[in-house]
Parts: sequence; structure tokens; C-alpha cells
Amino acid sequence: MESAEFTLSTLRYASAANVRDRRSSILAAPLYFPRARTCVCRGLWANLPVNPKNDAPLNPSGVWESDLLTFTTDARMDKMEELWENGIDLGLRMARGGDPGSPTTGKVGEELWEEGLARMKGKTTGEEVVKSAKEKLQGSGGGATVEAVFWARKPGVQWRIRGRAYVLAPDIESSPEGREVTTLLKSRMRRLASSTDSYATKEWSFAREVTAHFGNLSPTMRGSFRNPPPGRPVSLPVEGEGLALGQKVTDLEDPVARANFRLVVIVPDEIDQADLSDPDHCRRWIHTYVSTGHGKGQSEWETVEVWP
Repeated sequence: MESAEFTLSTLRYASAANVRDRRSSILAAPLYFPRARTCVCRGLWANLPVNPKNDAPLNPSGVWESDLLTFTTDARMDKMEELWENGIDLGLRMARGGDPGSPTTGKVGEELWEEGLARMKGKTTGEEVVKSAKEKLQGSGGGATVEAVFWARKPGVQWRIRGRAYVLAPDIESSPEGREVTTLLKSRMRRLASSTDSYATKEWSFAREVTAHFGNLSPTMRGSFRNPPPGRPVSLPVEGEGLALGQKVTDLEDPVARANFRLVVIVPDEIDQADLSDPDHCRRWIHTYVSTGHGKGQSEWETVEVWP
């Protein structure tokens, strides 16, 4: 592939307004809207292809490897919300009270969703829930289901990688949510057999790896994290000191850029591979990750060839 670009597909919750406009057919109304955008793969987690101009401190090499894809994004992007899994029962988003006097009668979509969140979190207002959600999106977490599609035109091969996305923020090693993410990612990382240096293993740091990914970007790309908020109308004043287009950042700890920089790791559960290079003999395989506990012993990938 000339460029490691892929299409990232996510799901976005339907807004209350969109659902309310279709009250007569609420049962047929979608709960989510599909979203897709082009991203650049930044290599596999724990195996960063280091840019020769990267002056960030690097983790010891040859310690870990993984099958986990990485890409970078801005914490202010709309897709951040779509990268978070919400464990609330989806029935809360559809149910409507049958009793005319019920407080849930006539409420759908985000209204009922926020009320359900408030009850489960011990809060009382949707405003408090929204504030809590915004604060949550500033840290590490995620876990939403995603699909990443790579299409290599010249060899005629397509990979559809399905799994969950996890966001690594500055609090990756300091917050409970960050430590949960590190524990999960470590469960899918493999220690290299050639690695016998226990000191190197101990010194390997998630926070250092995130900084190394930031340093791997060009100064212009780093400067994009000091742009005005993505999606904000240009007719409105820019809120935030030092935000402007076309900046270059050389400081690896630039407070504004690092506050907005996020590294996302995709943990794949299934890979759908299609080889279309020979029109007379197309082939397709489904690779499924089988974890320990399914009678397979050590975790591994199981491959089944299917008709294309």
C-alpha cells in the first residue's frame, strides 16, 4: 500500500430531535447513525515505526509486540464520543411509558437515555449527566465497537478489521480508567521470546509510548492539535489561547497540543480478508481471535476460509 490509510466506521447515538421527528414510527427509527472517515494507521501498538526525526524518548525495543492497530486523533473531534462504550441498557433509549401519567410517556431518544443514566449514576438532571460525560471524554477509556477497512488496490486485497477502540489520554497511567485500559491492552500484548531483560520490561511505559507517537508526527501535524476546535463555525470567535491554523510544534510537551492529542488503539476480534487479485479465483478468509478459556489453551487466531 502506498499509504496506510483506512476507513474507520463507528456508530453515533441518534439525537432526541431526530427521533422525535418520527414519533409515529418510533419502533422503526434507528438508534444510531453510521459514521465513517479516513484515518492513517500509525503502526501496531508497542511496535512503533520510528521516524528518524523523532526526538521523543523511546521505550526499550524488542520487548513487546501486538496485533493492535493505532491511529491519532484530536480529543475535540466528534468521533471521540463514538469511541466510548456505554453499558446502559439500550432498552432505556426505546421504552415509553404506557400510562399517560407516567413521567416517561412521550419521551424518547436522548431524553430517556439521560434520565436512565441519571438514575444509574445517582444524579438527578440530564445536565449533570452531560457534564459528567464531557469530563469522561477528556481522559482515557473507550471500548466502543468499530470497523477499520483497508483496501490495497494494486494487490487487490481488502481487510475489514472489527473490534473495539480504546483511547489513550495523558492520564493513561495515573487514573483508574487509564489503568483499566493498560490492563486490557497488556492482555493482548505478547512479550517477545528474545526479550530476557527484566529491567527493560519493567521500564516499558504506556505514557512514554504515547509521547513517542506524538513525537513521530511532523511539527506541522503536531501543530494541528493547536487548531481552533474542529467543527466550530468560523463565524464564531475562537475560544482558547494560542489556537490558530498553520502552527508548528516542536515541544514534545506543548501543553495545548498534548491536551488535545489522543492515541487510539484498536483491539481486533475478527478480521475479514478478501483476495480479489484473480477475478476467476477470488478467495476470502475470516480470522477470529480465540482467547484463553475457549479450550484452545494459549490465545490464538482461528482461520476459516469462506466463499467470497
